[in-house]
Amino acid sequence: MKRVLYGLHVNFLMFIAFLAISFSANSNPKDTSVYVPLGGNTWQKGTLLKPGCITDKGIENWQQKETSFETYIRVNATGSLHLQAKARANGKTVLRITINHVQKQFAVTGNGEGWVEAGSWNITDTGYLKITLEGISKTGDAFAEVEAYQVSGSAINAATAYVKNNDGNFFYWGRRGPSVHLNYPFADSIKAEWFYNEVTVPAGQDVTGSYFMADGFGEGYFGMQVNSASERRILFSVWSPFTTDDPKSIPEDMQVKMLKKGTTVHAGEFGNEGSGGQSYMRYGWKAGTTYRFLLHGRPDGDSSTTYTAYFYAPEEKQWLLLASFKRPKTNTYLKGFHSFLENFIPEQGDSTRKVFFSNQWIRDISNQWLPLSTARFTYDNTAAHGYRKDYAGGVENGAFYLKNCGFFNESTAYKTMLHLSGHAEKTPEINFDQLP
Repeated sequence: MKRVLYGLHVNFLMFIAFLAISFSANSNPKDTSVYVPLGGNTWQKGTLLKPGCITDKGIENWQQKETSFETYIRVNATGSLHLQAKARANGKTVLRITINHVQKQFAVTGNGEGWVEAGSWNITDTGYLKITLEGISKTGDAFAEVEAYQVSGSAINAATAYVKNNDGNFFYWGRRGPSVHLNYPFADSIKAEWFYNEVTVPAGQDVTGSYFMADGFGEGYFGMQVNSASERRILFSVWSPFTTDDPKSIPEDMQVKMLKKGTTVHAGEFGNEGSGGQSYMRYGWKAGTTYRFLLHGRPDGDSSTTYTAYFYAPEEKQWLLLASFKRPKTNTYLKGFHSFLENFIPEQGDSTRKVFFSNQWIRDISNQWLPLSTARFTYDNTAAHGYRKDYAGGVENGAFYLKNCGFFNESTAYKTMLHLSGHAEKTPEINFDQLP
């Protein structure tokens, strides 16, 4: 009898388990809901008669109907997407949101702040989504202040990518976009005295706010920038061995000293990202043209090392001197070879840029040229946190390339090793005795 009762008990438990499994299989799990703060994920578009509408609090001071806003999230699932906006308005405002060319209008009324239903969309592909917000009408002086979107639905899950919060000033860094790097491995036993690299920015990829850094080394960096619509620079900097963001606080015996510079070169100090000596030359370099960078570094024998940077201007058919800096408390040849691509203007973080680095070489103290035909791809904390996924690096047309920002859908894995073939066939042609 006990055996029969035991059997009935087991069968009953199995029946309950079967019902639970069946119910779970035929029910819809609760949709994930994510809070998307606009302060770190949005860009202002249209007329800029009233700039500065995007703050850490989201969209504020929005008065121009011609001004719109684009917010980006990256989804890895298809299905439904439901959106609410955390907004308030003085009076009545009618707004419109567009996702994948499908438009939805909604109203924000009164002075109170709350969640307003904006609409639902069907997402048919994975990758980045652009959420466009426009103003249709208003009775007050300004359109609504919008702090965030609450996004839910079967297309949203824990892997949905966006800048989640402003911890560590991530709204600023997230809107700048991910920086990407190429690190060129080489043997520590090599005493490298010269570092040579060639840089080509494709047509249309010379976005304002871009730094295409060619010759990075353990104590500084050397490359070219797009500083504005009318100004471009060749930039060379050497960090002080004294760690600080304030150059005025560096002790005298730890200061980087300028020994010489080119006639059109500005030299001074820099801060905020470490401190040290900086030089730059305003030069109208052009997209589609290849530029050559040459760096020299050698210990002086007095516990200091001197670094000198040269830039080849093909338009002038000559090498130009940027500057020569003496770094104290340093006794090393060149090391830590790398290149990188970054955007330094947050308002430009929604534009894609790309750069090619080719024909990398080092020259040792025996005057032997050695190719740098292998590179390791890495990225910064913005990418490491999973906040931005628009970063890539690889090999194309016999050169390494880096690409970032603009919300493209490809991503290159961290520490991917890249290799060039046929790289060591031709060494650089440089007359070192005629360098300025």
